[in-house]
Amino acid sequence: MRINKNRTAFALLAPLLAGIIVFFIFPFAILLRYSVTTGAGGGNFVGLYNYTRVFNSPAFRLAFGNTARFFVVGVTLNMVLSFLIAHTLRHRFLGSTVARSVILFPMFLPVAAIVTVSTLFFSDAGLVNRALMLLGLPATDWLGSGAAFWFMLGLYIFKSIGYNVVLLLAGMQMIPHELYEAADMEGAGELRKTLDITIPMLVPTLFFTFVISAMNCFRSFREAFILGGSHPDSSIYMLPHFINNNMQNLNYQRLAVGSVFTLCAITVITALVYTFEAKREAKL
Repeated sequence: MRINKNRTAFALLAPLLAGIIVFFIFPFAILLRYSVTTGAGGGNFVGLYNYTRVFNSPAFRLAFGNTARFFVVGVTLNMVLSFLIAHTLRHRFLGSTVARSVILFPMFLPVAAIVTVSTLFFSDAGLVNRALMLLGLPATDWLGSGAAFWFMLGLYIFKSIGYNVVLLLAGMQMIPHELYEAADMEGAGELRKTLDITIPMLVPTLFFTFVISAMNCFRSFREAFILGGSHPDSSIYMLPHFINNNMQNLNYQRLAVGSVFTLCAITVITALVYTFEAKREAKL
């Protein structure tokens, strides 16, 4: 009976496993081969030479620095703002129900539509610059200067914050109300209840929300491609730009190294977060 169950399970998993092997493991093996070889078709083994060249490349260092900066600032701001909004919406007030519904709307908007509307407002001849000139203020090149980084950051938060708020709201609703009533009887204020009850009880949800925010952060580079193309302003030149440009130049070795490094960075971040969560649960 157990053998039959194992065969049934394997038969059901076989298509998924085949897809993983064909579309993920096999291409990644080819990518690793290109990263340690050179020449047409990757025929000459050169060890870590390609990695050394890429790490010493100014373009790669710029892309890595911008990506790390965008990740740290973006995910941090997203988590903080999501928590503050969810904590506010947790309390019933006039318009709170409408606000809970509206905050999800950006999730369903196509990326192209968001970028098109953003360009209408923030291009050189956009509505924002026209308003600034009418007020006698200097116009700003929002998409072709250092301001592009903060513009991209705003797009990322606008697109992903709604889902985070919903997750955190759901987690807050699961916290027993008796804990807050007991804190009220002890004379605890709102800040003390937040620090001693809400945040500790919300850690598992915060952990999951962080993972989702990190995934959305790495997915937000589509907007940078649509706004600035393959060679945007240096402030938003990210690792996907580095990989895409080397793909266009048929430089598969640099492309492979950039892809492997990106995967390793994502794996390390995810492993650290899961390790932290596992240690926290072990202490409970």
